[in-house]
Amino acid sequence: MGISKVFKGIINSIYRAINRFPITIALSTMIAALLIAMIEIESRNLGVNTNNLKKLAMTLALGMAISLFIKLWTEREQNKSREIFYYALDLIFMVAYYFTIKDFKMVTMSRFFALNLIFYLIFLFIPYFPKRKNFEMYVIKVLSSFFTTVLYSLVLFFGISAILFTIDRLLEVRIKEQMYLYSFILVVFVFAVTYFLANIPQYFEEFTKENFTKLLKILILYIVMPLLSVYTAILYIYFVKIILTRTFPQGIVSHLVLWYSLIVAAVLFFITPIHEDNKWAKIFLMITPKAILPILVMMFISIGIRIQQYGVTENRYYVVIAGIWVFLIMLYFAFTKSLLNIILPVSLSIFILISNFGPLSSFSISKFSQNKRLENILIRNELLKDGKIVPKSYVNHKDKENISSILSYFERYHSLDDVKYLPKGFQISDMKKVFGFEYTPKVFQPVMYFNFQRKADERSLNISGYDYLFDMRYMYENTEAKGIYAKYDYNSSVLKIFNGNEEIYSKDLDEFVKKLVIKYKDSGQELIMLGTEDLTFTDVTPKVKVKIIFNSITVQRDFIEKENSEVTGKGYEFYVLIK
Repeated sequence: MGISKVFKGIINSIYRAINRFPITIALSTMIAALLIAMIEIESRNLGVNTNNLKKLAMTLALGMAISLFIKLWTEREQNKSREIFYYALDLIFMVAYYFTIKDFKMVTMSRFFALNLIFYLIFLFIPYFPKRKNFEMYVIKVLSSFFTTVLYSLVLFFGISAILFTIDRLLEVRIKEQMYLYSFILVVFVFAVTYFLANIPQYFEEFTKENFTKLLKILILYIVMPLLSVYTAILYIYFVKIILTRTFPQGIVSHLVLWYSLIVAAVLFFITPIHEDNKWAKIFLMITPKAILPILVMMFISIGIRIQQYGVTENRYYVVIAGIWVFLIMLYFAFTKSLLNIILPVSLSIFILISNFGPLSSFSISKFSQNKRLENILIRNELLKDGKIVPKSYVNHKDKENISSILSYFERYHSLDDVKYLPKGFQISDMKKVFGFEYTPKVFQPVMYFNFQRKADERSLNISGYDYLFDMRYMYENTEAKGIYAKYDYNSSVLKIFNGNEEIYSKDLDEFVKKLVIKYKDSGQELIMLGTEDLTFTDVTPKVKVKIIFNSITVQRDFIEKENSEVTGKGYEFYVLIK
């Protein structure tokens, strides 16, 4: 095919898209113009507030998503007057939405993206709602059009950028750096949107299993599915280890399991039309959904531990709600014989709606949870009396950090007015007055070790009343003195004293160090300077009197949670006095 035919085909596609989706393309073009205008205003420091332009761009973007849904819905009805009526409702909704935007904080932006995602999902499934067959093939066609559009757009953008660069360097015509960004915006919001919409199938087009391309079949069946099977086996090995060690997973494990499960759900969606014709696809569809269910249960345990410790936040809520959705989808694939996969995008739209709006939204649940967590901390530290906060100077350091963290969370993502028990008009700067202590931020770099050191002005040793002094700072076994010698085992932390071949004393030094760590574990400090008295203990047996004076102690932060044999990176420097 000649280049002229390719170019002509692209022009014809764009012309078809403009005829079919004029409102959507007009809104997209207006967004491009607004973005360029905002960049120009900010780059020239004109002193103009661009917030209204941002609000307008957000409004147009949401109206664009709704217009796509309207167009595909009314194509089913073939009713032009009803289409005009729906567009009028869209305009009214856009005006109302514009005036609801008060700020650009997390809640506003999350709901903006949620509404867009919901309407794009509706745009995806509305031609096949509720029970039209071969929905999976239609989705494959739409996704193929999307990736083709991305490829064409990248080529066009890099081509334009090369032309601008050449003009700037060879012809010495000054090209502003913003021109590259403007080119990208125009390619995305004008060319890419138009070309993508040109390839959206018409309502009357039919799809069959034959539309499943050979390349996609090879990719899913023989590359993605084997990799997912291996990953499943690794997760099972990992969780068997967790059960044996009784150490439940936290943090990143939840995200790894969740993303893996979402990818599996997508693969199961796409192989549904061909699973009867392919043995490997049939086995995968039969076994994998059931195999994932226990893994998801472990994920819920993991995120549950985090919630119990730190309460619900929006991120943890989204992990839980997405986990519930994918768990239900796996039950659907595992136990439903006649699969109707349009249920995936429909149910996902409902879950997104619930998680962003109403009393069960992430924002409502998170605010309630963090308020409850704050209340428990206040009660535990006797900071709450008759429903009012009473200031108190001495509060556990960790609880100071937690209270500060909760208040910071509300200030950044919601409002301090949402916090129970705070006086009206409270600001973070009022913490000393209201709580009795200053704002105490958490250390972003976690303290991995505790370091106890004896104060410099107390380094002299009082050896009166003892016969021998052994320096155990740099050597674990001392030279014999009149048959007496000390031996220290680094791995077990056991100090032994011998008189000739007879062991006359044995002590596990970890016992003393653990008491020290428990006493200072909430100090929030990595280096803790102590007096000689705090770093000394004396032991008396019928055969010997021993005094141990530590010069420095270094242990891992999780020292008190581990068995002695599991602790590494531990270091004790000490003197032994013997009578």
